[in-house]
Amino acid sequence: MAVVVFTNGAIRVDGSTTDVDRLVVVDGVVVSGGSPVPADAEVVDLEGGLLLPAFGDGHAHPLLAGRERRGPELRDATSVAEIVQRVRAWAADSDDTWLIGGSYDATIVEGGMFDALWLDEAESERPVVLHAWDYHTVWANTAALRAAGLDAETPEPALGRIVRRPDGSPLGTLVERPAIDLVLDRAPRPSVEADVEALAWATERLAAHGIAWVQEAWTELDDLPAWVSAAESARLAVDVDLALRADPVRWPAQLDDLRRAADGIAGVPGLTARTVKFFVDGILENHTAHLLDCYHDARTRGLPNWHPDQLGEAVAACDAAGFDVHLHAIGDAAVRAAIGAAEGIRESLRRGRRLTIAHAQIVDPADLPRLAELEVTFCFQPQWAVPDAVMTELTLPRLGPLRERQYRMRAARTAGAHLSFGSDWPVTSPDVLLGIRTAVTRQDEAGQPAGGWQPEERLTLDEALDAATSGVAWQAGDDAHRGALRPGMVADLVWLDRDIRREPVARIADARIRGTWRRGIRTFTASALAGATPPRSF
Repeated sequence: MAVVVFTNGAIRVDGSTTDVDRLVVVDGVVVSGGSPVPADAEVVDLEGGLLLPAFGDGHAHPLLAGRERRGPELRDATSVAEIVQRVRAWAADSDDTWLIGGSYDATIVEGGMFDALWLDEAESERPVVLHAWDYHTVWANTAALRAAGLDAETPEPALGRIVRRPDGSPLGTLVERPAIDLVLDRAPRPSVEADVEALAWATERLAAHGIAWVQEAWTELDDLPAWVSAAESARLAVDVDLALRADPVRWPAQLDDLRRAADGIAGVPGLTARTVKFFVDGILENHTAHLLDCYHDARTRGLPNWHPDQLGEAVAACDAAGFDVHLHAIGDAAVRAAIGAAEGIRESLRRGRRLTIAHAQIVDPADLPRLAELEVTFCFQPQWAVPDAVMTELTLPRLGPLRERQYRMRAARTAGAHLSFGSDWPVTSPDVLLGIRTAVTRQDEAGQPAGGWQPEERLTLDEALDAATSGVAWQAGDDAHRGALRPGMVADLVWLDRDIRREPVARIADARIRGTWRRGIRTFTASALAGATPPRSF
């Protein structure tokens, strides 16, 4: 019997219970703090810090993050020339037949549209494909466009866009998966061995940020062998639920394949596939998010992937097949369609089915009252709720002055939605404390803007902590077992070096993770990674 006692610190049981000063874990399960313990029990001295239920990440892409690490670091590049220089050095050191990497900051070029000719300066013989930070856009060189057979005569894919020059030839920027896959489907897939290493690295980083469970929010069936191999070889530092992507082109025949795939990994330790992922629309920055009214700067309402009636039928079919549902919805029309799909399975939601609307960047005020009767989770990415360069240079010009209200966490909670947090890593950092601080302040790391951006949408610290813990557990359907430290709960724990509830809110992200436990087993120790603290990078 493995017994661990936590003491000498503040211990937050959950958001509605007074702290306790002692926690006892037996064989990975929390028991009463007053339970007798053997003399040889392990004692963890919290040294005046704070012990919480471990964080969850309700929407992340660890496989993409791990794959991205194999290429050059591009996120902090501030010019095309700097990206080209780094890609040139990468190409010189690599003998791969295709060079696939990311992710670059699309704001460094006006409008976010990148030219293949610029990338040709780094490598002109082999195909090069770089993901933008949004993973809804790629920048390809001429060799990649040629390998895919893309030219002025290539028809536009139904649910994607090939950005073109005035003569109709491809510029080098491809938008959304149907266009992106015209190129990437020609590239060799990473090996299972390489992806296992990517997953091991990525999940170690998640554990370093206090995370014990993650929703992998986009899984293709071809990715499953790597996930299973990583889990069976104990290379995953977090428990993972895989959200299998629903493809509107292959629907509804695809559902049987998804069900067989999910059943095929039943019993794999630490891994489930309980969820189907729908990309209801795209993103605002490339005009593919679905809006109720036209974009401010373009005569389009976006590029929806699913018609509302089709979406409702597909969600109902997933429910009947035993799946939870995870819906990417950015624009107000997409969020309306997602809420409509939830209403179609209202009775199942009351019986415990989980439906999550991720991002929910713009919600029409008329749709908020509909949440009161639905057990729906809104999974927000709190780090996005600031007026950074993406917001000011790309997003707000697309929306115009009448639709500036975004990431309405307070309004959604008040209306009756469950709230959870996700990072969307590698789009943004998996640093949960940074996300919590942003949700509470609606300010960037420099404390700007004064008073917070759209401050009426701020959460309290307790509400934000709940979103990162019990809220994610609810989203996962694991709220009876995870997300709190009551007796009988799984011992998923995170130890902070200070009680952030007693610190100024601007200092929340200054706290450091001292340890993380998954099911009672320690997965991160502060000295386990270089620098002795969790990384702040992407």
